Amino acid sequence: MSNYEDRRTIASVTEAASTLLPEPATGEIRLVAVLSALADPIRLRIVRELAAGHEQMACIAFSLPVSKSTSTHHFRVLREAGVIRQHRVGTSRMSTLRETDLGERFPGVLESVLAAVRGEGLDEERELTE
Repeated sequence: MSNYEDRRTIASVTEAASTLLPEPATGEIRLVAVLSALADPIRLRIVRELAAGHEQMACIAFSLPVSKSTSTHHFRVLREAGVIRQHRVGTSRMSTLRETDLGERFPGVLESVLAAVRGEGLDEERELTE
């Protein structure tokens, strides 16, 4: 491989790594952080939408009743707690639910929280405005 090809490989690896946003490794995810992140109705709504079969969604695809800066805060809290993974695609941030990582770390917790929310039949608009 030529020196030019080496530099191109290093550049593409660096570029790919820079598209991922900081998040805890699976073993570093803490239950208290996950439950705290899921306690907020807006963040719970984001997780519910991702769990509803959307493998990944752009942040702008969520119809959240908050400002863009507040929305960004909620996504950051979820990411830093280890609930979601985010990466950049162009100018968009794509979010993915870390179901496998959460299931490995805390079996059944995510499913239990989502089932409890469905079972309670929470009025989403009421929850978001309280």
